[in-house]
Amino acid sequence: MDWQKNCVVYQIYPKSFCDSNGDGIGDIPGIITKLDYLKNLGVDVLWISPIYESPGFDNGYDISDYKAIDPIFGTMDDFLRLLKEAHERGIKVLLDLVVNHTSNEHEWFKQSRTSKDNPYRDYYIWKDGRGDKPPNNWTDFFGGGSCWEYDAATNQYYLHLFSPWQPDLNWENRKLRDEIYDMMDFWLSRGVDGFRMDVISYISKPLDFPDVKEGGSVSFLVANGARVHEYLREMRKRVLDKYDTITVGEAAGVTIEEAKKYANLDGHELNMVFHFEVNDLDGGENYKWNNKKIALPDLKRVYSRWQKGLWQVAWNSLYLSNHDQPRSVSRFGNDCDLYRERSQKLLATCTYLMQGTPFIYQGEELGATANRFESSDQLRDIESINALANLREKGIPQSEALDIISKRGRDSARTPMQWNDEKGAGFTTGTPWIMINENYKKINAKEQIDREDSVYNYYKKLIAFRKFNQIFTQGEYIPVFEARNDVFAYLRRDENQTVMVIGNYTENAVSVNLADEKIKAECCLLGNIEGSKFLQNGILEPYESNVIRLG
Repeated sequence: MDWQKNCVVYQIYPKSFCDSNGDGIGDIPGIITKLDYLKNLGVDVLWISPIYESPGFDNGYDISDYKAIDPIFGTMDDFLRLLKEAHERGIKVLLDLVVNHTSNEHEWFKQSRTSKDNPYRDYYIWKDGRGDKPPNNWTDFFGGGSCWEYDAATNQYYLHLFSPWQPDLNWENRKLRDEIYDMMDFWLSRGVDGFRMDVISYISKPLDFPDVKEGGSVSFLVANGARVHEYLREMRKRVLDKYDTITVGEAAGVTIEEAKKYANLDGHELNMVFHFEVNDLDGGENYKWNNKKIALPDLKRVYSRWQKGLWQVAWNSLYLSNHDQPRSVSRFGNDCDLYRERSQKLLATCTYLMQGTPFIYQGEELGATANRFESSDQLRDIESINALANLREKGIPQSEALDIISKRGRDSARTPMQWNDEKGAGFTTGTPWIMINENYKKINAKEQIDREDSVYNYYKKLIAFRKFNQIFTQGEYIPVFEARNDVFAYLRRDENQTVMVIGNYTENAVSVNLADEKIKAECCLLGNIEGSKFLQNGILEPYESNVIRLG
């Protein structure tokens, strides 16, 4: 069996994970001090968000030197020690590969903007304007306005799908691609085990750069471009096939048909992709600034489409949240004191026992919640700052706008890891770069590690359970109780056994008659309520989940 299918990945947002020197910013030595914590949890792979040299306009996703470690995180020696220590514990390391764009302070771009005939000019996408207007009507994904930034030195515009500090690379240029493959080889040859590829579905742009139709999205124009699969197959042949890697592509706008190409089991491109259909249920990237709740029938429909659509053709990724998405228990579960832990366990059970590779975001294993920001000066993310201004322009009161941003913005997912109940939450002895969630005295790793019924210990048990039972890697997914709007349930079936995963996504007890689906239960293998009576009385308590062996 491919190890990439059976592993569990843990995402570290390094700026917010563990600060070793008291400057308020997490760093590589801090990660090293927590490797035993991660080993004990049972994860096999660490995905570390960007630690490359960067001016930090987008928290490291604006890279100025692909082959250097940013001093705020440490040194190259620190990183090589992290690799060594992780590998000694049987943990692989996955780096973020950000090659849709660079920082505007990258040497390539500095050269590119000096003149139209500079050898680096074509590393980026430059266009003439339409009179005194940009080349087209595209607007950036961070809510900052046009995707085009005028540069007076050469009287042209450069493309930036994100911020003006992140000019898009021109993948049509073979020399650029050669440089990228060389950089990937640089890291893989030093022991890195693979890459999470940032917005990789955007690298092949439509060469006519058409206007977006009214009400449309730039994402639909730039996602899954004409040459993206050609580029990834070239990348596979030139670099990835030389190493035993794990690769996952962040693929905004991906469809099931496209995912079958990206993550096909033939291994010619990537191992898997992140899709965003679940996230799109409450607005997606372009329309997310609202308080809409995701309805369970919609969630089930999307999960089942992807499970059945990729079955025996391609491989799924399974995730609840990440550095760009709201905290999962606040978004999909119930983060009140009574149900927070139970609903986080429910979400993990029902999500990570589908077919695919689980990705756990730091703090999720503690049931970390969304943070409440009370003022604009507490915000750090460029997208959140722009969103606040845009919401206020629409007449939404400041308090309501901050409430929406607290629930939906990226800052809320990036507050520091809560290690203990001491000042600084065990994250730092200094002033943290972003505020620490005030509930750290109640929600922290120290309190949970030794408490048997904690979220942390349930995640530990769930990870071990999934690894021990290959049915969750190899078995077929079959949805049951599809018509219900309160229960999510499915079977996993292989040639040896059948199990049912079932969960109540509401704060009310619900009755479930297994005979309705001709299901005969034998015993409960795993559940989030000690002493559950479900098999005796058919009642699922609020946010209860169970894994049941069937006869």
